[in-house]
Amino acid sequence: MLAAGILGSTAASLNWAGRSGAGAVVTKSFGLEPNKGYSNPTTVEVTGGVINAIGLSNPGVHNFKLELEKLDGAVPAVASIYGANEHEFAEIAATVQDRVDAVELNVSCPHAMGGCGAAIGQDPNLTANIIRSVKKSVKIPVFVKLTPNVTDIVEIATSAEDAGADALTMINSLGPGMKIDIKTGKPILKNRFGGLSGPAVKPVAVRCVYDVFDSVKIPIIGVGGIRDYQDVLEFIYAGASCVQIGTSIMYEGLEIFETINMDLEGFMSEMGYSTIDEMVGIAHN
Repeated sequence: MLAAGILGSTAASLNWAGRSGAGAVVTKSFGLEPNKGYSNPTTVEVTGGVINAIGLSNPGVHNFKLELEKLDGAVPAVASIYGANEHEFAEIAATVQDRVDAVELNVSCPHAMGGCGAAIGQDPNLTANIIRSVKKSVKIPVFVKLTPNVTDIVEIATSAEDAGADALTMINSLGPGMKIDIKTGKPILKNRFGGLSGPAVKPVAVRCVYDVFDSVKIPIIGVGGIRDYQDVLEFIYAGASCVQIGTSIMYEGLEIFETINMDLEGFMSEMGYSTIDEMVGIAHN
């Protein structure tokens, strides 16, 4: 799947990802009202990935719904949404449910503006209340994107499942982190801090999936630093049923989907696997 935040702002880019081999696409996170986000610079490359503090910039749900109407329907579409409270989440989800196949609740952004960030996803009760509210407002599947910045991610995951989540997306970016310009002595990002994504977070993401797998029965969607089919296999072995790819598109382009699909099929044929399901969670055996 195309991960949230990468090429997910327009129907054209989402359709392009679907044509390029993604099995599903996730939009950039959007909220109830338009949000300008943080001023530039919002992204900086670091060893092993990227730190970004975009601040959830988006045109608001009513404007974005017009964009969703332009999706070609070639692959399932998932709306990544955020809000300041359970009522906002529910209203946004209800507004777009007839334009997408599922919603992904972003309760875990480490650089959000306006109190919509990781603090929500760090609290099992707040997370559960949001899920219950959204489940009452829509008839489509509800995914929940979890933050790794917690003491016990299993507690958050089981609370989300108990509240009715249909799947867990793991993980959101790590951090916040920062990078300082050595000539000016100032933080490079306008917001100073941002979330780390890319290959550097993959070991943490795999561990989180592994930790949660035995404690929940709902599917896990793995995300974090995937560059090739070998990375995909690690997530699947840890317990993910499918994966999302984001930051690596910046380096490999949308061709990464077709490349991984072909390489994964080749590996499965060589090893005698017929389906992905046969490989899910085998690291626990």
